[in-house]
Amino acid sequence: MNDALSISRKVYDLLVANSTSPPPAVRTWTGEMWGPPQAATTMVLQHPGALRAALLPPSDLVAGEAYIYDDIDVEGDIVGLLHFGADLDAVKTSPILVGKLLRLLRHLPSDSRRRDVVRPKLGGRLHSPGRDSRAVRHHYDTGNEFFEQFLDPEMVYSCAYFLDPAEPLGDAQHRKLDLICRKLQLQRGQRLLDVGCGWGALVRHAATHYGVEAVGVTLSPEQAVEAKLRLRHDGLDNRVTIEVRDYREVRGEFDAVASVGMFEHVGRKELDTYFGKLNEVLRPGGVLLNHGITNRSKPARFVRGRPSFVSTYVFPDGELLPVEATIGAAEQAGFETIDVESLRSDYALTLRHWVDNLERHQDQAIKAANEVTYRIWRMYMGGSVAAFERGAISVYQVVFAKSERPWSYGRRWATAADDVG
Repeated sequence: MNDALSISRKVYDLLVANSTSPPPAVRTWTGEMWGPPQAATTMVLQHPGALRAALLPPSDLVAGEAYIYDDIDVEGDIVGLLHFGADLDAVKTSPILVGKLLRLLRHLPSDSRRRDVVRPKLGGRLHSPGRDSRAVRHHYDTGNEFFEQFLDPEMVYSCAYFLDPAEPLGDAQHRKLDLICRKLQLQRGQRLLDVGCGWGALVRHAATHYGVEAVGVTLSPEQAVEAKLRLRHDGLDNRVTIEVRDYREVRGEFDAVASVGMFEHVGRKELDTYFGKLNEVLRPGGVLLNHGITNRSKPARFVRGRPSFVSTYVFPDGELLPVEATIGAAEQAGFETIDVESLRSDYALTLRHWVDNLERHQDQAIKAANEVTYRIWRMYMGGSVAAFERGAISVYQVVFAKSERPWSYGRRWATAADDVG
């Protein structure tokens, strides 16, 4: 045990010496403390083989599993720990340092609490309707009560729109919903399609404040049930319809289409199908707003890599594409690009709110789901904060229109009425 303690300390010291972010403190299985006494994060090593379980073989999937199955615990700021790990560039790029680290880790016990773990897997053809349905249910049918522990009261599960980083999350989410409606230039009596409608916040907002009729589609039965209850409560169920339906199965004609936070599920191979379908259901002159997370850390030619923590436990089959691939596919389908806005900093702040809410409601979240699910989501959202803050990923709202749409001058939703004179 003393050898394991000594080796673990050497591993910690090696990592600290080669990261540019503030290091976490460490508390070992013996109660011994290392590192800065005022550190915002404490990494708890639950047994002598904890660091080996977290770092060998090296991957974010293995590290994430070490946390969710309690080889290690994280007290305090989980985002800070993930920034620390992401900044280990010297270790990642130096064969000498990698070799030294691996030699140390292999001298630790091979104990792990990750026993008999069966990683989630989906069968069927990638991005077929059946497989997409199972992937979405894996993510969203975690339970409405679980999502209530960290979302705002309107249950908006996408990036908010902040004008002041100190303002409440609910205010920023309300502004985002209204901004989408204004970017789509919705008018009373129009028909709106919300693809991936979640719990129905956007269609409720559009029907209430813009007088539209709306259809929301989701692949999650649990979301659909809650969305219908909220519509009935607001007296909107005669003007808004919620359907459990794949976007490829949508029928009808619409003046505007919003796709907010579902584009990540589409997949590169289905881009032509996706934009072709949305073009098909839009009336002449119609408008599409596509809001999706993009990949900024890989070249434009997207290549699916080895399984990651997020792709295994959170977003099976999710694919993040460069924004230029999104715009190119939409233009190829017949759309004209009208407006592009990055909300990267907004999503980092949104996720920080969600992480804080989840941690504050830890007991209720575990009761609504279980301990492993709580840890998966804490790790996933904390890692997403770090990825957005570091610029590895971003999120864009892109407004597309059919080419025959009448000219609209300026960005009226962003321009004050008294900006001249």
